[in-house]
Amino acid sequence: MHRTTSRIRRLGPTTAVLAVVAAVFAATAGHGGEDITKPRLERAIAPTFANLYVQRSTILGKTGVTVASIDAHAACDRGGPKVPDTGPGANWICMITFTDDAGQRQEGKFEVTANADATYVAGGPSKLVGLATITDTRGVDVTNPAFEFDGAFDPDT
Repeated sequence: MHRTTSRIRRLGPTTAVLAVVAAVFAATAGHGGEDITKPRLERAIAPTFANLYVQRSTILGKTGVTVASIDAHAACDRGGPKVPDTGPGANWICMITFTDDAGQRQEGKFEVTANADATYVAGGPSKLVGLATITDTRGVDVTNPAFEFDGAFDPDT
């Protein structure tokens, strides 16, 4: 027993980190491309966008904007009609329909990169969500949370 313990100590923190990474990879290995589907992405991206759009509206001093009033819905597609709507990649497009902070119904094309670890990064049209930075009610330039955002989805539902 003593030999094993001292041997582990000699391997050091790098080996310990590698062991943790390997364990995490093994635990998530089953959640790959086949788990990324159109419905899962649509269910994740619309509410994430709605929450971030509410934050954006608050920053701009717009009152009365709620997730319910935005009523966001997404329709996603991966790579056009000849590509199956599954799997990771940078070729996902999600059309998000929502009611803006002026009460107008809008539809915007969001470019989405879906990752094999059930996360995504989405960027929308600046004419609908604003530029990367916006000016808050105090006159300070801040990051626009709805301009580009990341999120995750449940690969098992």
